[in-house]
Amino acid sequence: MRVAVLGGAGRVGSNAAYALQIAGDVSEILLTDVAKEQAEGEALDLRHGASLSSAQKISHGDMREAAGCDVIIHCAGLRRKPDESRLDLINRNLGLFRSLLEELSSAGWNKDAILLVVANPVDILTHLATELCPLPKERIIGLGTLVDTARFRSFIGEYFSLNQTRIEALILGEHGDSMVPMWSSAAVNGVPLTSLSGFTAKAAEEIFRNTQTSGADVIRLKGGAGYCVGLAISRLLQAIVRDQYSLLPISTLQRGTLGIEGVCLSLPTIVARRGVADVIEPAANEKERAALMNSADTLKKTLSSLQT
Repeated sequence: MRVAVLGGAGRVGSNAAYALQIAGDVSEILLTDVAKEQAEGEALDLRHGASLSSAQKISHGDMREAAGCDVIIHCAGLRRKPDESRLDLINRNLGLFRSLLEELSSAGWNKDAILLVVANPVDILTHLATELCPLPKERIIGLGTLVDTARFRSFIGEYFSLNQTRIEALILGEHGDSMVPMWSSAAVNGVPLTSLSGFTAKAAEEIFRNTQTSGADVIRLKGGAGYCVGLAISRLLQAIVRDQYSLLPISTLQRGTLGIEGVCLSLPTIVARRGVADVIEPAANEKERAALMNSADTLKKTLSSLQT
């Protein structure tokens, strides 16, 4: 499978390419970027490690070549400032996103391609892609809260001194300020987290607060996130390449699950080679349902403001 990384010379794009190289699930990785020499350098650096990883073709190229790939990962975008919400990025990144989609359309999309939107504000850009991109809606996916879920599980494991890989917990809704922690269904090896002796409302608040602010914390400390995002992208690509029918919290156009429709946000989604196979209604208490509706309303207000 051929994968193009738009913005492959940036922090997120290059980390995604490195994670894909280590995973070895794809046959070709193509990096594109306005910083052409840097993209060439990233591709060269990755190729140097081919004998230590997997047999892949790794190269740099242009949008014409990217349009013919099986998966196109959109990582190109301006970075979020430490005190800036993801939604505040919309006016700064919208023009860039539109121009890239126009370039891909001019080059001619691979009709079987999947578009994976990573750049922020990811839910808004994913929604715009469903309106501007000729691909079927099930082939337009946003990374959504997969990164937030990874952070959430890691913080839970750290707090309770548990194996992070055994945590089953989800962050759903917007990849942003209105994200929703699904505590009612959170578990470790099938045991509800709420049954742990150390689980308290204060502990839950601290873990979620760390999750909610962690993106801004990384930006403040090192200038931008990369490693976790790269691993999340690699996990999602694994589900696609291997046709796994994996259940992942990703952003897609909602069509009625939990009464939410007409907006892109993250709900448990079955992902396979064809893209979105199904969206599953999560187990949720009344408070969580209300929070998810609020998340949808928040995104709809933003979308409405873009149309004026």
